[in-house]
Amino acid sequence: MRFTRTYGVIAGIAVLLVGAAGTATGSMRAPTATPGITIAPAPAAPGQAQFVPGASNFVPATSAPATDVGKQAVQTLAAPFYACSGFSGLDAQNPLANLYADKFTWQPYAAYKVGNGGGNINWALNPYKNASWYMWFHSLRWLGQGIIAGSKGDLTALTRVNTIAYDWYRDNPYSWKANVGAWESTMHRTNVLICLRQAILSGLKVTTVPARYAWVDAALLSHARFLTNYWSGAWNHGTDESIALFGVGVTLSRSDYKNLAVQRLAAAITTSIDAQGSTNEQSTGYASFNYSLWGRAITVLQNGGVDPGTTMVTRRALLGKWLTLATNSLGKLPQIGDTELQATYPWPGTPMEYAGSLGTRGTAPPWRVGVYSAGYVFGRTGWGTDPARGFAGESAYSIRFGPARAFHGQFDHTGITYTARGRDIVINGGYAAYNAGVWRTWTLGQTAHSVLSTPMSTYLNPVTKLTSYTVKTNSESYVLTDAPGSGISRVRRVLVLKDPDLIVTWDTASARTAQAFQTLWHLPADQRATVYSRTTATAMAPGDSTRTVLFQLPFRQALPAGATLVKQGQTSPIQGWTYPSSYVRKSAPTIMMARSGTTASILSFVVPVRASGAVTYKSYWSGTTFMVSLNVGGKAASIAISGGGSLYRAG
Repeated sequence: MRFTRTYGVIAGIAVLLVGAAGTATGSMRAPTATPGITIAPAPAAPGQAQFVPGASNFVPATSAPATDVGKQAVQTLAAPFYACSGFSGLDAQNPLANLYADKFTWQPYAAYKVGNGGGNINWALNPYKNASWYMWFHSLRWLGQGIIAGSKGDLTALTRVNTIAYDWYRDNPYSWKANVGAWESTMHRTNVLICLRQAILSGLKVTTVPARYAWVDAALLSHARFLTNYWSGAWNHGTDESIALFGVGVTLSRSDYKNLAVQRLAAAITTSIDAQGSTNEQSTGYASFNYSLWGRAITVLQNGGVDPGTTMVTRRALLGKWLTLATNSLGKLPQIGDTELQATYPWPGTPMEYAGSLGTRGTAPPWRVGVYSAGYVFGRTGWGTDPARGFAGESAYSIRFGPARAFHGQFDHTGITYTARGRDIVINGGYAAYNAGVWRTWTLGQTAHSVLSTPMSTYLNPVTKLTSYTVKTNSESYVLTDAPGSGISRVRRVLVLKDPDLIVTWDTASARTAQAFQTLWHLPADQRATVYSRTTATAMAPGDSTRTVLFQLPFRQALPAGATLVKQGQTSPIQGWTYPSSYVRKSAPTIMMARSGTTASILSFVVPVRASGAVTYKSYWSGTTFMVSLNVGGKAASIAISGGGSLYRAG
């Protein structure tokens, strides 16, 4: 899924305008231009196909439904209405000239002629063999510019989009479920048909659909039938489907469609967003989209005369808090799950306004650390209220644990991301497009994340437990345990320090058979990494003011030769890459701290410091406690590992 596309935003007035009847076929005089239709604004929307061919693609609701959705009518004198939901940015890629030439564009691919030049389209085409291209082709959202122009009285444009949309309806009779791209795009196409209907009324200045356009209402009924029979359940796709079904209900005055949509939204909200505010989709990018989507659901219900109740509003606000805490010190969301690199949207009046604006608007949130049972830890040194630090001068981190990988998640348990000193320090491998083959497999896998990996074993997609954690003013500590492979146990202890800002991990593992154990630290693509010894590596971007010192200390295990390595740009096996977006791959250094055998004990430090700053340390035993005294750019700290195995800040 790509989150760089946006719904179009067109200012307009109510679409039901009184005027003389007319059609968009045959010889006739164009009516006086109208202001056009209203298009609902929305932030970034998904761009990648999500359905898996051959799968049910249904996500059941697992929590009790909300009981307060639709229980009361909205107290308003305004007639119910449903605004055109826009075109996901496809209108910007497909100008009118392309529509007249039967050309379709879905970036990053070049425009492709999909018809005979007269609006007769070959809907079986998929020239780039890309599921997302095909899904958006069948969505009809590429007709957006023609619909907008037609709504303003351009009958040539209205004729063209009507011809193409009718061609889809004629060539793809109900039911199209066997065609996965046409199936997945049903909700989008439903909204396009609603927009087209509104454009007909607006462009022709009529209040009822002329007979020659009656097919549009018939198509909406067939789409509502499909949405009724093939709901996708409690995830973003099912929510979008329910919104579209509600839209048909409002448009055609069908209370049965409206009521079913309300029932499904009530069933989905408590599973889609849990009681702490986490989504069930295991992706920061999808979390951001769900915040937008449920906001649209609330607005659509209100505009349609239905009270959304309080559950939707409350759960969405909790998700807003989750997104705020997830925001790193660069104002971006860490690439957790299927997520392209993206900034947090600064929703006005919410805590995200402060986080997404880098502290320039809104109020600093009162929370610094969030621990979520769905499997997320988000923490930071502060919100930049200290002038000596500022927003970007803070450090922020994420840690993954929790339920097994599902939906848009990755095999990232125990994985860490980290920002400090105004830059990325530790990243993930990112998000490769669904059709990227071995690259998609790698970005999903454990070795694309900053974890203790066991690449010789089959990854078992484990449940990972956060067995304990402690939050103090100048440090946080966490202990995570799981079994990543057959006969393998893994424990990661994480210690995050403030002043000096750094991360310490102590990874331990044991296995019944010999394994390769690798603590991986994925670094940004702009940095150049160098190994200085079996203990130490450094990384720095040319000319940067910050460098990262990564080192490990022998603790309960000697360091073998080759204990610290740099892997970058490898293809066999794949290692040392990052995908900031689904179609962009960059070579990036990965520091590997390696062991082999049946046990591993890897104590590692990730220390960002000014380019000219020194990092020194001394390790020693104090009774049964192992101590490390650090000096980072003139700031001192001590960490300790007790005889019982607790990792903590000692000074």
